[in-house]
Amino acid sequence: EEAAADEAAAQPQKPKAEKSYLAKVLLTPFNNVLFLVFLIAVAGYVLGRFEYKGIGLGTAGVFLVALVFGHYACNNDSLFHQIGLVNIDEAQMKSSMKFVSELGLLCFVTSVGFIAGPKFFKNLKQNYKSYVLLAVVIIGTGALSCAALVLFTDVDAAMLVGILSGSLTTTPGFAAANEVLQHASPALCDSYMNAGVFDTYMQERGLSALSHGEIQNLLVDRCTVGHAIGYPFGVVGVVLFVQLVPKILRADMDEERKKMQAAEEIVVEHKLSDKLIELDPIGLGPFSLAIILGILLGKVYVPLPGGASFSLGNTGGALLMGLILGHYGKIGPISMNISKEFLNSFREYGLVFFLIGAGVPGGAGFVHDVKEYGFILFVYGAIMEIVPMILGYIVASKVVKLCMLNNLGSITGGMTSTPALGALINVAKTDDVASAYAATYPVALVLVVLASQFLAMMPV
Repeated sequence: EEAAADEAAAQPQKPKAEKSYLAKVLLTPFNNVLFLVFLIAVAGYVLGRFEYKGIGLGTAGVFLVALVFGHYACNNDSLFHQIGLVNIDEAQMKSSMKFVSELGLLCFVTSVGFIAGPKFFKNLKQNYKSYVLLAVVIIGTGALSCAALVLFTDVDAAMLVGILSGSLTTTPGFAAANEVLQHASPALCDSYMNAGVFDTYMQERGLSALSHGEIQNLLVDRCTVGHAIGYPFGVVGVVLFVQLVPKILRADMDEERKKMQAAEEIVVEHKLSDKLIELDPIGLGPFSLAIILGILLGKVYVPLPGGASFSLGNTGGALLMGLILGHYGKIGPISMNISKEFLNSFREYGLVFFLIGAGVPGGAGFVHDVKEYGFILFVYGAIMEIVPMILGYIVASKVVKLCMLNNLGSITGGMTSTPALGALINVAKTDDVASAYAATYPVALVLVVLASQFLAMMPV
């Protein structure tokens, strides 16, 4: 037997079958993140082209494709990993998509800032009370809805504040809530333990107690899961809302554009010196400079009570810097003039990259979250999104008397919804709606951070 075994071992082993040349060409690119990003973009645009009675996802179709791809390809135990189609490590995939998302968001908000800048400050001066009121109504209603759900349902505040931040697609609000929960007081942690929130977790692991630090980490985890649950509908819901309202009201878009222009009555005058230095012929240099200055501005923080702090972040800083530079058109002797075609292209490019970068990691745990936590949490997320939009629209229409396009533009800003602004621009066929978005967004950003911190401190 030993001789037979030695003889078998001595025989040359058959080499493993190698992939054919065609298989290598077709399958190897699936391990390239850039290939996947652009593949998702193409598939998303195809999906977005389908419409029903004039209602379609448009660019938001990219987000749905990214969610599906994330479910099948992001995690190491996902289907595409198991069959060998995608071999990119989960950590690398999520890290790469985070970069794609942040790059896209910076490009989008900076473009919006430059586009809205020439009219923004005069528009804000004329209507600032309206935009502040709408931001208060929208964020306040969302926060009150969240608080009511905490008080009258069996879902805890950590989970619900995460769902709220997801429904509003607000990263700063999510980060603010996480910071509070990461430093939760012993009394707050005890309220979660006494309510039995972590009983199942402890039973599965045979634990009799949890340390203060362990509870804090679990609270952050619950907030993160909530954010992932609320985010998908947070993207799609506002996109559909800004498309459905004009259809339901049977609005004449040509007439609505005239109303918006008449309401603003702003004449933009750009008298730039011919002696200004042009960094490049297409505007990429000024655009990049604006992003650099925006990131620096976003790092400036204001201390808040309780040890927390507020900052505009990369998104808010880039938007504000784009507005300022778009308004003045220069920095000293340097021209900040950028062609509208360039800005429109980078606005769309940024939006698509943001949706892909956010969608792929979101899709990774989407089905698992539905199975574990139930569909009711998605209903709660829908409540925290739909109620503020409807109430905000009514107040803007009946109380503030904004025209429909400025109304919807301010709602996209109040909901801090980047994808919805892109959809509204396509519906309205004008970039002027970005002014209302840009005027409401900063106020909403501050309010949602404060609201998230308050809600995160609610006991069970």
